[in-house]
Amino acid sequence: MNAIRPQPGDALIIVDVQNDFVPGGALAVPRGDEVIPVINALSRRFAQVVLTQDWHPAGHFSFASAHPGKQPFEVIPTLHGPQTLWPDHCVQGTRGAALHEGLEVTPARLLIRKGMNPALDSYSAFFENDRAAVTGLGGALRELGVRRVFIAGLATDFCVKFTALDARRLGFEALVIGDACRGIDTQGSLEVAWKEMALAGAGRVNSAEIA
Repeated sequence: MNAIRPQPGDALIIVDVQNDFVPGGALAVPRGDEVIPVINALSRRFAQVVLTQDWHPAGHFSFASAHPGKQPFEVIPTLHGPQTLWPDHCVQGTRGAALHEGLEVTPARLLIRKGMNPALDSYSAFFENDRAAVTGLGGALRELGVRRVFIAGLATDFCVKFTALDARRLGFEALVIGDACRGIDTQGSLEVAWKEMALAGAGRVNSAEIA
């Protein structure tokens, strides 16, 4: 297989590599810390690198603790579709919300914070979960001449998936780097996520394929 060589019109989007999403964190993704050395090696190959950061106010709507009688991982109906309730995580200004100290952030050109609306969750790097409010990433990438995005980070079946789906929705070519992601995999969500991304036209690659 021919190596994929990042071009000036490519960007690497590194999704939510934060303390709360790695082992020991409030919403730990199994083996989530394993993506860090893979991502660090990848980020040196791209001229355009974007970091995203979950950045919730205390008492956020997506927290199970904000809904009396509800437990983490229960799903409730909302105006914008089903909402999974989470343990309190990535609260603004806390150590849990900080980018993991092992993540090499020097190559990053942009940092996109999301999930700041106290009444609305935000998985995607491009849109909040109402599918209308934008983070500004799409416009920024277009201004930089980006046409293709490579996506890595946490978690495959939530924020990575929705970032990939929205990248395709906005007309970007999208490639998800499988070994640079890890999933939560609640009730089979990981397998479903890969299928949804493929149906949307997002490709799946391995970091070893990227020169």
